[in-house]
Amino acid sequence: MPVIHKSTIRRARQAERRREQNRATMNTVKTLVKKVQSAVAEKKAEEAKTLLREAASAIGKAVSKGVVKRNTASRRISRLTLHVNALSAPRS
Repeated sequence: MPVIHKSTIRRARQAERRREQNRATMNTVKTLVKKVQSAVAEKKAEEAKTLLREAASAIGKAVSKGVVKRNTASRRISRLTLHVNALSAPRS
């Protein structure tokens, strides 16, 4: 029978707890990003702007928790901002 150390058991417990927290954070981020994208698809500029602010905040919090890397978050926020700004840009 293999020897299982107390520290190994504790680490497994911690990893499981972190995994659940990270998944919850990412689910929140993904939901907010989808809301922004649907507002953009429906061409609701004002709603998209307010949702973008919420999504950017959630992505920033995910970075501070270590769930998402800083450059990944920056890229996602940048792309969402481009889509939202394209709505309010004057068409010529």
